[in-house]
Amino acid sequence: MSERDPFRVRVKVRHYEIDSLGHVNHAVYHQYGEIARLELFEVAGGLDSTLRAEGIAPVLLESHIVYRRELRAGDEVDVSCRATFGDGKVFWMSNGIVKVDGTVAAEIKCTLGLMDLNRRKLVPAPRDRIAEAGLDLDVLCGTA
Repeated sequence: MSERDPFRVRVKVRHYEIDSLGHVNHAVYHQYGEIARLELFEVAGGLDSTLRAEGIAPVLLESHIVYRRELRAGDEVDVSCRATFGDGKVFWMSNGIVKVDGTVAAEIKCTLGLMDLNRRKLVPAPRDRIAEAGLDLDVLCGTA
Protein backbone atom coordinates (compact mmCIF):
# COMPACT_ATOMS: atom_id res chain seq x y z
CA MET A 1 0.00 0.00 0.00
CA SER A 2 1.23 3.49 -0.74
CA GLU A 3 0.71 6.73 1.12
CA ARG A 4 -1.67 9.30 -0.23
CA ASP A 5 -2.85 12.64 1.06
CA PRO A 6 -4.79 12.23 4.28
CA PHE A 7 -8.47 13.04 4.54
CA ARG A 8 -9.11 16.77 5.08
CA VAL A 9 -12.00 18.96 6.10
CA ARG A 10 -12.03 22.75 5.90
CA VAL A 11 -13.12 24.71 8.97
CA LYS A 12 -13.60 28.46 9.35
CA VAL A 13 -12.67 29.99 12.70
CA ARG A 14 -15.76 31.55 14.28
CA HIS A 15 -15.72 34.71 16.39
CA TYR A 16 -17.15 32.90 19.41
CA GLU A 17 -14.14 30.52 19.40
CA ILE A 18 -11.78 33.39 20.27
CA ASP A 19 -10.47 33.81 23.82
CA SER A 20 -9.52 36.96 25.74
CA LEU A 21 -6.07 36.98 24.08
CA GLY A 22 -7.65 37.43 20.63
CA HIS A 23 -6.88 33.98 19.25
CA VAL A 24 -8.61 30.59 19.16
CA ASN A 25 -9.17 29.07 22.60
CA HIS A 26 -6.95 26.05 23.21
CA ALA A 27 -9.87 23.62 23.58
CA VAL A 28 -11.26 24.58 20.17
CA TYR A 29 -8.25 23.01 18.43
CA HIS A 30 -9.32 19.70 19.97
CA GLN A 31 -12.84 20.28 18.62
CA TYR A 32 -11.43 20.80 15.13
CA GLY A 33 -9.61 17.47 15.45
CA GLU A 34 -12.84 15.79 16.58
CA ILE A 35 -14.71 17.22 13.58
CA ALA A 36 -12.14 15.68 11.23
CA ARG A 37 -12.13 12.31 13.06
CA LEU A 38 -15.93 12.02 12.93
CA GLU A 39 -16.06 13.12 9.28
CA LEU A 40 -13.36 10.58 8.39
CA PHE A 41 -15.25 7.76 10.10
CA GLU A 42 -18.36 8.83 8.18
CA VAL A 43 -16.55 8.80 4.83
CA ALA A 44 -15.02 5.40 5.64
CA GLY A 45 -18.42 3.82 6.16
CA GLY A 46 -20.06 5.54 9.05
CA LEU A 47 -20.29 5.23 12.78
CA ASP A 48 -23.80 3.86 12.37
CA SER A 49 -22.33 0.75 10.80
CA THR A 50 -22.29 -2.77 12.15
CA LEU A 51 -20.13 -1.51 15.03
CA ARG A 52 -23.02 0.47 16.49
CA ALA A 53 -25.40 -2.44 16.02
CA GLU A 54 -22.94 -4.61 17.99
CA GLY A 55 -22.82 -2.02 20.78
CA ILE A 56 -19.25 -0.97 19.95
CA ALA A 57 -18.01 2.56 19.40
CA PRO A 58 -14.70 4.40 19.16
CA VAL A 59 -13.66 6.07 22.39
CA LEU A 60 -10.97 8.70 22.91
CA LEU A 61 -8.39 7.62 25.50
CA GLU A 62 -5.71 10.28 25.19
CA SER A 63 -5.09 13.44 23.22
CA HIS A 64 -1.82 15.34 22.81
CA ILE A 65 -1.57 18.64 20.98
CA VAL A 66 1.35 20.80 19.89
CA TYR A 67 0.42 24.40 19.12
CA ARG A 68 2.53 25.92 16.33
CA ARG A 69 0.81 29.16 15.26
CA GLU A 70 -2.18 31.03 16.54
CA LEU A 71 -5.49 31.14 14.71
CA ARG A 72 -7.74 34.19 14.62
CA ALA A 73 -11.36 34.86 13.72
CA GLY A 74 -12.00 34.42 10.02
CA ASP A 75 -9.00 32.15 9.39
CA GLU A 76 -9.73 29.03 7.37
CA VAL A 77 -7.90 25.82 8.13
CA ASP A 78 -7.69 22.39 6.61
CA VAL A 79 -7.85 19.72 9.30
CA SER A 80 -6.33 16.44 8.16
CA CYS A 81 -6.92 13.08 9.76
CA ARG A 82 -5.34 9.65 9.41
CA ALA A 83 -5.59 6.45 11.46
CA THR A 84 -2.79 4.03 12.24
CA PHE A 85 -3.09 0.60 13.81
CA GLY A 86 -0.75 -1.68 15.69
CA ASP A 87 -1.17 -4.63 18.02
CA GLY A 88 -3.32 -4.55 21.12
CA LYS A 89 -6.52 -2.76 21.97
CA VAL A 90 -5.68 0.78 20.85
CA PHE A 91 -5.17 2.69 17.63
CA TRP A 92 -4.10 6.22 16.83
CA MET A 93 -5.49 9.09 14.85
CA SER A 94 -3.42 12.12 13.95
CA ASN A 95 -4.58 15.55 12.84
CA GLY A 96 -2.79 18.44 11.22
CA ILE A 97 -4.43 21.84 11.46
CA VAL A 98 -3.03 23.92 8.60
CA LYS A 99 -3.97 27.43 7.49
CA VAL A 100 -4.88 27.72 3.82
CA ASP A 101 -1.54 29.49 3.22
CA GLY A 102 0.25 26.31 4.35
CA THR A 103 1.18 27.46 7.88
CA VAL A 104 0.90 24.61 10.38
CA ALA A 105 -1.19 25.84 13.32
CA ALA A 106 -1.32 22.64 15.40
CA GLU A 107 -0.68 18.90 15.39
CA ILE A 108 -2.77 16.45 17.38
CA LYS A 109 -2.18 12.79 18.12
CA CYS A 110 -4.92 10.79 19.81
CA THR A 111 -5.05 7.31 21.23
CA LEU A 112 -8.39 5.58 20.76
CA GLY A 113 -9.96 2.21 21.37
CA LEU A 114 -13.19 0.46 20.52
CA MET A 115 -15.41 0.18 23.57
CA ASP A 116 -18.00 -2.49 24.17
CA LEU A 117 -20.75 -0.17 25.38
CA ASN A 118 -22.45 -2.86 27.46
CA ARG A 119 -19.36 -4.21 29.22
CA ARG A 120 -17.62 -0.80 29.29
CA LYS A 121 -14.37 -2.48 28.23
CA LEU A 122 -12.10 -2.08 25.23
CA VAL A 123 -12.35 -4.81 22.64
CA PRO A 124 -9.23 -6.45 21.18
CA ALA A 125 -7.99 -6.01 17.61
CA PRO A 126 -9.75 -2.74 16.69
CA ARG A 127 -8.38 -2.84 13.13
CA ASP A 128 -10.00 -6.21 12.53
CA ARG A 129 -13.28 -5.17 14.17
CA ILE A 130 -13.45 -2.00 12.09
CA ALA A 131 -12.80 -3.98 8.87
CA GLU A 132 -15.37 -6.65 9.84
CA ALA A 133 -17.93 -3.86 10.35
CA GLY A 134 -17.43 -2.80 6.73
CA LEU A 135 -15.50 0.42 7.25
CA ASP A 136 -12.87 1.12 4.61
CA LEU A 137 -9.41 0.84 6.20
CA ASP A 138 -7.78 2.38 3.14
CA VAL A 139 -9.84 5.53 3.68
CA LEU A 140 -9.16 5.59 7.43
CA CYS A 141 -5.43 5.05 7.01
CA GLY A 142 -4.92 7.19 3.92
CA THR A 143 -3.53 4.36 1.82
CA ALA A 144 -4.28 3.45 -1.76
